[in-house]
Amino acid sequence: MTTRTYNGPVLFSYGFRPFFLFGSVYAGLAILLWLPVFMGELSLLSAFIPRDWHIHEMLYGFLPAVITGFLFTAIPNWTGRLPLRGRPLMFLVALWAAGRACVTFSAYTGWFVAMLVDASFLLLVAAAAAREIIAGKKWNNLSVVLLILVLLAGNVTFHLEAHFAGTAEFSIRIGIAVVVLLISLVGGRIIPSFTRNWLVRENPGRLPVPFSRFDMVAVATGAIALVLWILRPEGAATGGALVVAGVVHLIRLGRWAGDRTGRERLLFILHVGYAFVPLGFLLSACSAFGVVPTGAGIHAWMVGAAGVMTLAVMSRASLGHTGQPLTASIATQAIYLAIVAAAVARICAVIEPAHSVPLLHIAAFGWAAAFLGFALSYGPTLIGFDSHLKQRQVAA
Repeated sequence: MTTRTYNGPVLFSYGFRPFFLFGSVYAGLAILLWLPVFMGELSLLSAFIPRDWHIHEMLYGFLPAVITGFLFTAIPNWTGRLPLRGRPLMFLVALWAAGRACVTFSAYTGWFVAMLVDASFLLLVAAAAAREIIAGKKWNNLSVVLLILVLLAGNVTFHLEAHFAGTAEFSIRIGIAVVVLLISLVGGRIIPSFTRNWLVRENPGRLPVPFSRFDMVAVATGAIALVLWILRPEGAATGGALVVAGVVHLIRLGRWAGDRTGRERLLFILHVGYAFVPLGFLLSACSAFGVVPTGAGIHAWMVGAAGVMTLAVMSRASLGHTGQPLTASIATQAIYLAIVAAAVARICAVIEPAHSVPLLHIAAFGWAAAFLGFALSYGPTLIGFDSHLKQRQVAA
């Protein structure tokens, strides 16, 4: 990959550093703020109704930060071009933060200003990613940019729906569908690849099945089911499609030999995170048939798949791109345990409404502990503080 001397702050030397750090801090704090709002103990200053603010800031606030951090770290590897760094990266981080402030205080800034500032971030991310991929002639990776544009469209629709209809519905399902498809696409590439590399070295034997037509069928099946779910989340046709997608993705996961990775938690957690994808399809199918409440599948996807996978990818990328051993420390394993517990508790809170209050508290505190724990554990590395400390120790 092309290199060039960079003399600015370490935090802005690579996309994963600021977006993983600030995204994880925001994810934890936003949930701690949401819990008293949900309990009626606190009021927001947003033009969104409380539920919509919570969903928007998880779906179109926190997750785009992590997605951007991942993309701006992966794209230089795909293209061999220089990473986005320095002032352009600082500007994007500031724009993302401004979007969070404008949405949260949109009762004062106004819904239109909040929409413009908030949507500008994803628009610039898509433009920057497309420019690099096209310049590097990696045409097959443009599908990721397309999904970012769909996420942008969902975000704009969310603002419009919330303002003109009073609440958002259609745009919520668009955003969730994009996130599930991104996990299906990216997870389908990195999980079997990382698993194969580790098994060949540490545990010879059965290996993951390489990416094949079956994986393309799995992604396509999931996409069709999600489109039906967006248009009409209830009904036999949607439920049947969701069942098929869930079974196909479950078979896909079984082809990756995740049961042989238990000794390395940094790898095993990727398989655990992906398991929430088929679980989300199957629970959403149950909701389509009226068996369980609608939130069960949604939280399997968002708290389970998205929450677990983001922490798994953030921790692995942070270690790998800062030259540290690719193994999960005790602190990292505690983070994984907290987010899995949060996902299970949140799903159970939907299925068992009689116990929803204590389960919601477990889910909220587990989520906050996981993401704030990541920020505390990996923050010094992302900022570059630990490298400066090592240099001083060597000099001494």
